[in-house]
Amino acid sequence: MDRSDGPVVVKLGGSFAFSPHLRAWIDALAACAGNVVIAPGGGPFADAVRSAQPRMGFDDAAAHHMAVLAMEQYGRALASLDGTLSPADTIDAIRGRLADGLVPVWMPACLVFDATDIAQSWDVTSDSLAAWLAGEVGARGLLLVKHVEGRLGRACPAELAASRLLDGAFARYLQAAGVPAHILGPSDRDAAIAFIREGVPPGAPIELLATV
Repeated sequence: MDRSDGPVVVKLGGSFAFSPHLRAWIDALAACAGNVVIAPGGGPFADAVRSAQPRMGFDDAAAHHMAVLAMEQYGRALASLDGTLSPADTIDAIRGRLADGLVPVWMPACLVFDATDIAQSWDVTSDSLAAWLAGEVGARGLLLVKHVEGRLGRACPAELAASRLLDGAFARYLQAAGVPAHILGPSDRDAAIAFIREGVPPGAPIELLATV
């Protein structure tokens, strides 16, 4: 598949919800309108689901459903911060926003709840869903923006999952998507813009093993 004209999917971590870096990231992504799709994390809304599950006793299928809705809550909040950002719940809607020179903010429930290849488990978080979306929209790259210090060197998803930077299912979804993926930290906005606009690789990619 020729992905040279595809957008870049940027998963904006939920940990940025109350971060002083959030506004600068919104401005940076808005400056790349028409070429970038935001996949929101779950942020404090997903944290509420994690906290409630052991106290209420609902199962992982219910937790998964609620966590996807948490992504929508965070995404709605992000979209309200800049007029260039616009919620989009289907692939056609995402492509339409891009064609209009906007930044689609993915509302995942519509697609995720109908997908048969997405497990209802805490092993599938917004990281894996962002990789899945990258495959669905024909993205040319995936950037995972997280609160990490400095840019990471080459690392495999198993190592990153062990350090709790990625979820356990990420490798499978990234392999299916077939796109290069990078993890960026709070200060890597210029690197993200260079990748989105000019295709300049922002350091070493996440390295898939032969078998995942």
